[in-house]
This record gives sequence, structure tokens and C-alpha cells, in this order.
Amino acid sequence: MDKLDTSIALHFAPVMPVSWLVAAGICGAALLIIHALSTRRALIPRLLTFGLFILALINPSILEQQREAVKDVAVILVDQSQSQKMGQRQERTETALAALKSDLEKRSDLEVRIVKAPADKTITKDTRLFDALDTTLADVPAKRRAGVIILTDGQIHDVPQDISQYEKYGPVHGLLSGEKNERDRELVVLNAPAYGIVGQPIKIQYKVEDSPDNKGETVSVTLKRHDGKPDVFFVPTGEEQEIEVNIDHAGQNIVELSAQAMPGEITETNNRAALLVNGVRDRLRVLLVSGQPHAGGRTWRDLLTSDPGVDLVHFTILREPDKLDNTPQNELSLIAFPFRELFEIKLYDFDLIVFDRYRLNRILPNNYFDNIVRYVQEGGALLEASGPSFASQDSVYYTSLMSILPGVPTGAVLRKSFVPVLTDVGKKHPVTKDIYWNGALQNENPNWGHWLRQVVIKKENGETLMDGADGYPLLVLDRVGKGRVAQLSSDQIWLWSRGYEGGGPHAELLRRTVHWLMKEPELDEKALDVRVEGNMITVRSRNQAQKDMQVTMTTPDGKTQTIKLDRKSDGWIETQIEADQLGVYAFEDTEGQRRFAIIGELNPPELKGVKTTPDKLLPLTDGSKGSIKWLADDPSPSVRLLPPGRSYAGHNWIGLRQNGDFNVSGVKDTPLLPPWLAALILLGMATFTWWREGRIK
Repeated sequence: MDKLDTSIALHFAPVMPVSWLVAAGICGAALLIIHALSTRRALIPRLLTFGLFILALINPSILEQQREAVKDVAVILVDQSQSQKMGQRQERTETALAALKSDLEKRSDLEVRIVKAPADKTITKDTRLFDALDTTLADVPAKRRAGVIILTDGQIHDVPQDISQYEKYGPVHGLLSGEKNERDRELVVLNAPAYGIVGQPIKIQYKVEDSPDNKGETVSVTLKRHDGKPDVFFVPTGEEQEIEVNIDHAGQNIVELSAQAMPGEITETNNRAALLVNGVRDRLRVLLVSGQPHAGGRTWRDLLTSDPGVDLVHFTILREPDKLDNTPQNELSLIAFPFRELFEIKLYDFDLIVFDRYRLNRILPNNYFDNIVRYVQEGGALLEASGPSFASQDSVYYTSLMSILPGVPTGAVLRKSFVPVLTDVGKKHPVTKDIYWNGALQNENPNWGHWLRQVVIKKENGETLMDGADGYPLLVLDRVGKGRVAQLSSDQIWLWSRGYEGGGPHAELLRRTVHWLMKEPELDEKALDVRVEGNMITVRSRNQAQKDMQVTMTTPDGKTQTIKLDRKSDGWIETQIEADQLGVYAFEDTEGQRRFAIIGELNPPELKGVKTTPDKLLPLTDGSKGSIKWLADDPSPSVRLLPPGRSYAGHNWIGLRQNGDFNVSGVKDTPLLPPWLAALILLGMATFTWWREGRIK
């Protein structure tokens, strides 16, 4: 602050309240009027005496102030939103900011505050600059505010609407960083359900909008489903469209829509949108085919019927075609096995097929096993629970199923007591990892009950999660084409359900196995998992075949980069990424799995309008006597300091208000009539008036 010259001013410091002073004046004036009406003797001395009396009461003084000038405060508000990174906006903003700082910081009577919003490494769904501006000016009185210079593209979502508030900032100038007549195309999702029934389509409504409006122009829109091939549609711009998408599986289903780029548009970030639709199974349809009745058959039936979300179709072979007895045909209550209806007409209506101790018995023709193989390869699921017949010549392995079953029968059946144990793979696989029984984790030295029989198989494909007697594979899982297969080489799991030797977690093990067959994401050992918390994206996988893996990431602005996932102590391989843009991040691993992370809302305001516009700021700049300038025309307009009460803009310059405010560091108040002098003068005038009246008499 610079010290100014002393300020001297004349003011009045009444010795009594003003109301009393007025009353005294009225009374004195009344007495003078009465005296003037009755006699005019010594009227002038009386008037002078009365005037001096009133003057003494109002106490005229000389006020001497020592003033220190106070700097005015100007704010440069820098828009750091995502839309500012498009085109040359950021470069123009940085150039203008450097020029303004260089110009304004030379002025000793001006304090410059630079505010950047949103803050560095902060992602917001919209551009809110005035919250930051109000916080910055909270400690600055209105009479010290010189004005605000905003470096922006004009897409601001919190511009004050109250006209009476416009002048509180001082003159506001908007320096626009974009180009005039920009072009942009946007894909807007109008309606998309968050949930859908597995196997049924959902409807998505969307629209392609062009700016400037090219209504009726035909553009291509590409639809990409989860791990699926793209479909291309041609739609007119500016018109609402509807598309149906089938929900393939439970859990997260990804749908990506992208519109053809417009030549010369400012950005392609808002040309695409990713939708996350959670698939919910209405009813799980299971076909259970049992061979000869046995003690474990009830375990399968009880497990599948205990879930209200499961529709179970169960057939048990009670009487084989070659069986001879003396029962008349018209007295049999059995029904013919509907093999054509189940394995040809309605095969694809089932989500899972379970063969429980099934053996070849000439009921099911071989060509229907071909249908089952095709069903699995196209995305179906098969669970084979082996009984002793699997080791015989009547094994279902000796059909087309041998091409999809992971275990090959050796012909041996072990009839001995053994405890099922987890393999090294099983201890990490989500189907068998962290299985509890009797309140204890069973990864090492399980305390569950024994089984008494196992079919010996040799694993040809897939992964062995559990071993049985003599270390032979007990539970094997495999992926076949788009489908999945599970093989349990024993029919003794019912012992756990009956509590034999304490029992075991039969329900949890079978539930997890069935859910893995149904491709539930939380049980997928190779699934690429993407999670979002704030602006942090976690990408991870359980894939045990690799110590680390490479994933390709596509950012919202279309740029791609390779990221590396590292092995963690909990068995996951993962990495974390801090997002710096709003929109859709796409991730794809080496096996073609695609996952998406959405930062912000589906159609955030920040990406909904990206063209540079003066319209939102214009009422504020006009109301505060500021201006709008285009940096493309003038990269660094000059700044002038002007006194209040005039326009603050010209052809190639902008103005700030020069308030001239100050702080008072010292005050000296000196009466023009000291009390002793006032008393002496009044006494003299009173004596003179008395003497004058005496002479007149």
C-alpha cells in the first residue's frame, strides 16, 4: 500500500444531540420573532449573538486524516473443465492467461487473484465456476472489487440468474477460447432401462443431434454388445430412434452405441455412449435326467427345487425298454420318455442340463447327443455327475459328448473312503475358494465328511478344482465354445447332505458350480472386472494363467493406450487408473473381453453442449458493463483501469473498475472554536448587546 497526502475536511461535531440542537434553534428563533414584532431595538446584535451561540453548539471542526491506499482486487477465472481441452481452447487460454498476468501484475494498485475451476485432477459432471468465484471474493468488500475476467468456452452451468447480483463482481468480461461456427455431433440416450430379464430384449431410445442442425441427414450408428460383433444401422439425425437389445446373461451386460463422426466436428467424445444393464434371471430352467434311482437323486432334486427362481424338469429312467416283467401295459403308470420334445424342440429353452448317473440304454438316440454338443458350444451348460456306469461300456462318454467332456473314464471305480480336497487351482478358483464349513475356512485340511466311491477319470481338458481318492480328479470345469461343462466323478455328494461324518458344504459347492455354469460374473475365473469409485478406475482379473496381463484402454476422447495389470497377494491381477475425463472408458484384454467404465452421468451436461457460445454469459456481462471477446480474433486484449460509472470495454481492450478505496491510519479533529474562545466571544457579544440596548433606551 502507498501512503497518500493528508486529507483535510470541514465537518460539524455537535456538542449535544441533534434533536436538542433543533429544539434550541426553534426556541431561539421564536424569541427573536417575538422581539422583532414587539420592538426592533438591538435586533441585529441579538441575531449575531444567537447565531454565534448556535455555531458554538454545532462545533465546526477541521478533520485531518492520514490515508493509506488499498489495492483493488481483480479475479482471473480460468475454466479447466473437460470441454476446454477440445481443439485449441486450452492453448488459447494459456496464452491469454500469461498475457493478462504480465499486464496486471505490473500495476501496484491492483491485486490479481487467479482461480482455476474445477480444481486440478477433479472431474465434474458440469462446469461450475461461480461457486469458486464467490469463495475467492468472500473476503473482499464490494467497494474493492475491480472486476472479473473469465477464460472459458462459454459452457458454464452456474451463471447467476439474479440480475440484481450482477454488479457485485464489478465489470465481468468473458474471453471465449473456441472458434465461431463450430460443428458437433452428439448421440443422446433418451431412455435406457437399468435392468433386464435374461433372454428377453430391452428397448433403448436414442437420438443423434447435429449442431448446426442437419435434420434428416442419414448417419450410421454402430451397436456393440458385450463380447459381440458390431451391428450397424442408418438413421436420420434429429429424430428419436428405438432399438432392441437382447440380454445375454445375468449380471452386467454392456451395450455401446456410437454415431458416425461429423467432418470437422470439435470432438467425438460425445458421439458414443455405453450402457450398463444388469441382467436378472426371471426363471432358471433346468433339465435333470437321472439314471437308475439311487440315494443321491434326492439331493439334486432338493437343491434345485429349493430355489424359487428355478424351474426344474426332472425325468428318471424307471423302466428301460428291454426290461421284461409280467405287468400288463394298461396297468403301468409310467410315461414314455419325451426325448424329441426335450432334446430337439425345447432343448434351447433350458439354461442347464444335468445328467445324474445316466447311462446309455437305447432310450436317447445318438443324434440327440449331437444336439446337446451343439447346444453347449453355442452357449449352453452341461453338468455330468458320474456313477459307476460312467466307467462301463454304457457310459455317456461313448457318444458325441466325448468331444465336450473334460474327463475320460479309465474303466476303474474306487470303492474306498476318502476326503475331497481342493487342488492348488481350486484354492484360487472362485467356485471353490473360501468355502466355509462349521464356521471354518476349508482351503487347507478340510474337516468335512468322507465319500465312499469315485469313478477314475483322466483329465484331458479344463481345470481340476477338487481331487478325490488317490489324488484322482473329482471336480473338473471346462469351457467349450461359448458354453461350459462341469464333471463330478462321484455320486457320493449326498453323504454330505445327510450329515455323514459331520457332512459337508454340498449346497454351497453345487450352488457355486451351477452359477459358474450360468456364467455369473462373480464366479468367472477369467472375467475382466472394472469398478469405478469417484474418478478412480480399478481394472482386475482372476486369471491364474498369467503373472501379469496387458489390457488396452480407450479413453473418452478416442485415444488408446496399453496398461499392465500386476499380480496381488489376494490372487487378483489389477491396476488402478485415475480418470481425467468424463465419459466412457473401454477396456479389452487379449482374449477379446470388453468392459466399460462410465465416469460421470450417462449424458453429463459437460458433454451435452460443447460448442463455444457467448449466450450463457451475455446477460451477466451486459448487466455488469463488461464484454465478450473471442480469443481467436484477439489472443491478448489489453486491460485498462477506469473510474466507476462508465462502460468498461472497447474495440481491443477491456476495463476494470478503479475504486480508489483507502484505509484511515490516523485522524486529528481540531475545533474551529475552542470552548474557551467560544465562551469569550459569546460573553463579549452578550455584553455588547446589553450595552447597545441600554444606549437605545
